[in-house]
Amino acid sequence: RGAAANTLAAYRRDLEDFRAWLAAAGGALAEAGRAEIEAYLADLETRGLSAATRARRLSAIRQFYRFALSEGWRADDPAARIAGPRPERRLPGTLSVAEVERLLEAARQRRETGGSPAHVRLHCLVELLYATGLRVSELVSLPVAAVRGDPRAILVRGKGGRERLVPLSGPARAVLAEWLALRDRLEAERRRAGARPSPWLFPSSGRAGHLTRIAFYRALKKLAAEAGLDAARISPHTLRHAFASHLLANGADLRVIQELLGHADISTTEIYTHVLDERLRRLVLEKHPLARDPG
Repeated sequence: RGAAANTLAAYRRDLEDFRAWLAAAGGALAEAGRAEIEAYLADLETRGLSAATRARRLSAIRQFYRFALSEGWRADDPAARIAGPRPERRLPGTLSVAEVERLLEAARQRRETGGSPAHVRLHCLVELLYATGLRVSELVSLPVAAVRGDPRAILVRGKGGRERLVPLSGPARAVLAEWLALRDRLEAERRRAGARPSPWLFPSSGRAGHLTRIAFYRALKKLAAEAGLDAARISPHTLRHAFASHLLANGADLRVIQELLGHADISTTEIYTHVLDERLRRLVLEKHPLARDPG
């Protein structure tokens, strides 16, 4: 299905947990029936796992047995009629426009005062993330070819291999051009030293060949602390949420936001309407004269 490596790893962990549970009970993955699957889900609830985690485990089990049936490994699908728990739809954590501006200003100041390649790269990453709403895995693995020629938009390959075109803002294009020039100079030095050319916008000496999600996550946390923000609230995904929430709050169409975020289903994007609804509710409760506490 073209699933990302992180998705494959998550499915594997879920199925390994189910397999280990079955083995402890004297069963096996290939022979498990509906009763065993339901008992496993009940055990997960007893262990205190959240509804979202239990629903994800059941999803992995369903897909495994659906595949086993299609391949002829089994004559039935024991998970087909099992109703899973309904995970609560949590409002995504986001940032105000002022908080994003503080974060971006901290990145600019660090770049201007420090001036190291890491400082320029971090500023570029933060500007691109807020300007585009990319998933962090899409951002760190951008090919350098996607940004050649000062583009007004970049072509992004997302989940399931789906491609989408994401516009770039003026500030993002400016810092991107600065990073690209610096990156190319560093790459030229590496090639003269015998290194192979890197196809990535944010190359790294690690196994992946490009900056990792974890490395960016840590750098962003440190930047948030320098900006005087609560680092516990800040992550690359928080900026993706801020991108979508701020667009919606300023009148963007939900279908456009769905396309920009790369959501396959509009229902995934609809979570941002709850963010806006909550803001409107607070606005009425705080500003409407008849909603004020008479005490």
